[in-house]
Amino acid sequence: MTPNAPALNARTRRLLEAPIASTLLRLGAPNVAVMVAQACVGLIETYFIGRLGLDALSGVALVFPTVMLMQMMSGGAIGGGISSAIARALGAGRREDADSLVLHAVLVSVAFGLLFTLAAWLGGETLYRHMGGSGASLEVARTYSGWVFGGAVLVWLFNALASVVRGTGNMAVPAAVTCVGTLALIPASPLLIFGYGPVRGFGVAGGAIALLLYYLLGTLWLARYIAAGRSVVAPRLRGFRVRRALLADILRVGLAGAVSTVATNVAIAIATGLAGGFGVAAIAGYGTAARLEYLLVPLVFGLGGPLVAMVGTCIGAGRRERALHAAWIGSGLAILLTEAIGLLAAALPAAWIGLFSQDPAVIAAGSLYLRQVGPFYGFFGLGLVLYFASQGAGKLKWPVIGNLARLAIAGAGGWLGLRAGWGLAGVFAAQAAALVAYGLLNAASIAGGAWFGPVGWPVRPAALLRRLEARSA
Repeated sequence: MTPNAPALNARTRRLLEAPIASTLLRLGAPNVAVMVAQACVGLIETYFIGRLGLDALSGVALVFPTVMLMQMMSGGAIGGGISSAIARALGAGRREDADSLVLHAVLVSVAFGLLFTLAAWLGGETLYRHMGGSGASLEVARTYSGWVFGGAVLVWLFNALASVVRGTGNMAVPAAVTCVGTLALIPASPLLIFGYGPVRGFGVAGGAIALLLYYLLGTLWLARYIAAGRSVVAPRLRGFRVRRALLADILRVGLAGAVSTVATNVAIAIATGLAGGFGVAAIAGYGTAARLEYLLVPLVFGLGGPLVAMVGTCIGAGRRERALHAAWIGSGLAILLTEAIGLLAAALPAAWIGLFSQDPAVIAAGSLYLRQVGPFYGFFGLGLVLYFASQGAGKLKWPVIGNLARLAIAGAGGWLGLRAGWGLAGVFAAQAAALVAYGLLNAASIAGGAWFGPVGWPVRPAALLRRLEARSA
């Protein structure tokens, strides 16, 4: 029992006292469901857009890394900063700060949403052209990008409000909102892409419109839930004032996470650009295969969301050893999940690529990626889940270093592979090496005590635990 226990909500107390593994699994189950559903949003759209032809599929593939950058920044980076700040405030018994953080989260999300809209409208076409877009595929990219990023604020608000709720340890409500929205998207997406009866189709723009409707309805639902006082936190507009300390509490973790997110997506964008030298089919094949890697992000976040809440609450309450144990248990679960998917994809790559295109060149390029990179997805899962745990701890220096190392290895290695004459195989081999470095760096840094002081190698667990006990004392 912690000194602050009398002031803690029952949900918060469970994060501090309940068995770690069963709590993570219990909280992670609905969160995995919500993240799978959210990932399916993009897959549903891609499935129907793929029926419009190769130019449509490759054009959307050009935009996809940037869309995922926005989704990962809003839900994982800044969203993780929001969840971490609220969890640490609740763990420390600072209920008033936790309530105020909700409106600060809304302000931050609106600002970032407008920034993404402006950046995409001004520089999107230039970016897509440099990634290998031309002709009809570039025109598709321009259209799709204009619509999606025109509604960027909706994406940011949805993920900010979902992160607020997750920060309290409630994973079920965001899960329900996302799953219901995904079910509604299944008929809405083809209706707006192809049209039916009196409803005319909008082509690739229809896919973007359906996506934005999903985020609009989800945002309204979450806003109503929080405003009605049904969450642990209860924002109050009367007397609200912007506090630098609370903004800093979100942004200190969120911006560091944003660096990691940018590095991840730039690595994908670089690989897309390198693949572009082999033609439209190579772009479409790699872009389609890489969607599976992006699918791993929400799957791991299914565990990462509860980890942010648990680690953050434990750190706020001074329970450092429990926070560390939670990180390693979550790591084991993430490795099992992502490695199983990677091995299956490597064994049956055409089964995945064939969902989106039957073009032999597209299938060949995508299959080559999955066979080379899929077996190393476990390292990606390890690095990513420890990134989320580090968000909860408020210590993201080493996850940022790990992601920058991944970017350097993927970019420089891919370029060297091409120079050596290894073709697409060289580009994808560099991607695999980058994932290994990412996972091992994150694990080694946390094992070396990065959350609690300077990293010390070689790792001596007994010495680390003594250091924790000394600091707690």
